[in-house]
Amino acid sequence: MSESRLLRPLRIVLPALLILGWIALAGIGGPYFGRVDEVSSNDRTAYLPDSAEATQVQALAEGFLGSEAIPAILVVTSDEELTDEQLSALTESARSLSSVDGVVDDVSPPIPSEDGLAVQVVVPVDADADIGTIVGELDAQLSADLPTGLSAHVTGPAGFSADLGAAFAGIDGLLLGVALAAVFIILVIVYRSLLLPLIVLSTSMFALCVALLTIWHLAAADLLLLSGQTQGILFILVIGAATDYSLLYVSRYRDELRRQERRWAATISALRGTVEPVLASGGTVIAGLLCLLLSDLKSNSTLGPVAAIGIVFAMLAALTFLPALLYVAGRAAFWPRRPRFDPASSRSTSSAADHGLWGKVATAVSRRPRPVWILTAVLLAVGCVGALQLDADGVPQSDLVLGASSARDGQVALGEHFPAGAGSPVEVIVAEDDLQATTDVLLADDGIDAVSVVAADSPSGSATVSTEGIQAQGPPGTPGTPAPAPTVVDGRVLVQGTLTDAPDSSAAEQTVRDLRAVLDQEDFAEIVGGVTATSIDTNDASAHDRTLIIPVVLVVILLILMLLLRSILAPVLLVATTVLSFGTALGVAALVFNHLLDFPGADPAVPLFGFVFLVALGIDYNIFLMTRVREEALQHGTREGVVRGLAVTGGVITSAGLVLAATFAALAVIPILFLAQIAFIVAFGVLLDTFVVRTLLVPALAHDLGRVIWWPSKLWRDGRS
Repeated sequence: MSESRLLRPLRIVLPALLILGWIALAGIGGPYFGRVDEVSSNDRTAYLPDSAEATQVQALAEGFLGSEAIPAILVVTSDEELTDEQLSALTESARSLSSVDGVVDDVSPPIPSEDGLAVQVVVPVDADADIGTIVGELDAQLSADLPTGLSAHVTGPAGFSADLGAAFAGIDGLLLGVALAAVFIILVIVYRSLLLPLIVLSTSMFALCVALLTIWHLAAADLLLLSGQTQGILFILVIGAATDYSLLYVSRYRDELRRQERRWAATISALRGTVEPVLASGGTVIAGLLCLLLSDLKSNSTLGPVAAIGIVFAMLAALTFLPALLYVAGRAAFWPRRPRFDPASSRSTSSAADHGLWGKVATAVSRRPRPVWILTAVLLAVGCVGALQLDADGVPQSDLVLGASSARDGQVALGEHFPAGAGSPVEVIVAEDDLQATTDVLLADDGIDAVSVVAADSPSGSATVSTEGIQAQGPPGTPGTPAPAPTVVDGRVLVQGTLTDAPDSSAAEQTVRDLRAVLDQEDFAEIVGGVTATSIDTNDASAHDRTLIIPVVLVVILLILMLLLRSILAPVLLVATTVLSFGTALGVAALVFNHLLDFPGADPAVPLFGFVFLVALGIDYNIFLMTRVREEALQHGTREGVVRGLAVTGGVITSAGLVLAATFAALAVIPILFLAQIAFIVAFGVLLDTFVVRTLLVPALAHDLGRVIWWPSKLWRDGRS
């Protein structure tokens, strides 16, 4: 009696403290949704390893150019040859652009095309400023002063950066709204209740708020890197995972309310049955995500700890905040379908037949397990063949944004009237003694239209180069004069080559690769960078990461499962089925991308991210299933345990799979090619895991093998088949 009296205050104080603590932390973290852009960047060079040539060139270029700026290329076109009056008006407009906040150096005069139908203006933009705002002001100011009959676009690195920023702008509002709405609808259908879905959603949102609060301060302290891509994945991952873990607890709690009269006893029993699978599931996901730390690309390696922090708070919220809320609400949380206390209800006396549809599915699988798993495995293997058609060698920067793109339109216009690589040159930092030899190599390449050397005393800050030597860059149409001395920093010179092809094209990438090969062969002390080199180094690093990390993730998850299930054979089979599911998802995705959506290809990181998410998250459902099967097998034998485990977990795992698929599918509302592809691969793969692998393949395989599946554990030696 005294012990019971001592516990009574705890039953009130502990849930109250947990609820108030989470509300306070979420209240602090909520406003940070609108401040993520303060600590994030979409600059691709910032995510390259320090050893990459493009990174080294960018770090050194400021010493030659005098500022850390990226160019915005303003392209003005006309259907008829530009008149002197129009050129004069454009010159005045170009001069006025220097007054726009964020323009860090002199704006170039309008440079006419050879056909006289276009001009381009180069505007250096502060790389650390809000590029989207600056580009918008440049576009608005130029368009306001534009003579009749002309059209203008803003392209170049700054233009594409602004387009990316605009595409990611919907993450805080549109993405969250769509994801939460989808989850809410699914939960209402599953529970046929209004209060319970709100409790589960509040758990997910509070987990996200506190995770964002933590990550924001780590990013502000330069301990983590954030991008729009990482932010979007974080939001979806936390909402999906927290909801999945919540569903598992809710299912246990509802069962315990039928067996226990008092809420406290039901809460303790539900926690005991939920903690192990949730910690095992979350731990597996975290371990898989942290394998991304092995990545050379900071955009990959930083996603690991960012997403892992999100999963930690998803688990904490589902195991503390949610139980406290449900304890306070009690049976009323399930209104109007309140679980009634039934003293006769017992796990040991219930059977598969007591679990409706999923009991029937489990019984059907148990009748002919071998044909079921063989046929399922063959069909999945056939689906894997399509993965050979996935083109994951990288996509042009102009195709990263889906839908309309002003920068893409501007690049097309630029390529019609100028060398397509104008404004995004190849940058070569070379020893002063090798200057002429290096420029000769560049000029000899058909992929280079023109070459210039940065020279501070030149009227435009550079000097053109021809086979006869260096000439000063004067106004268009004026003859060359002897060039000033090039800018020399630590015995090196910056050479810029204008590409004949668009800087994000395959042809431009091949030109840069050829230049690197030739210059290396000549044994010059040079490094090659620029926009095109950045894409090359990014794709190469991403392909390296894919080859390295995927096997490591498999080994790590396999070891975790061995510890969890106290077996060797079961984890091997579970991982094999999950990999088979991933291969099928990738194969179907390749067919959809190539023949239905007509995508231009995929980033090399798409298979890597798809693998990490699908294997780590897909194995969750196998963990939920097999931990329950093992629990039942200890009492009823393995084959009966499989039937009971599938019957009991079928509803909750299916609900969890639908929720996770819906949340990842919400990524498709952000018009970014990478996120759209990840959305399809993960959503389809999760549904495949939910309705095929976990429902048919794994239970049928486990039932067919019987207790052998637990080899070499004690359950294999002493258990019943």
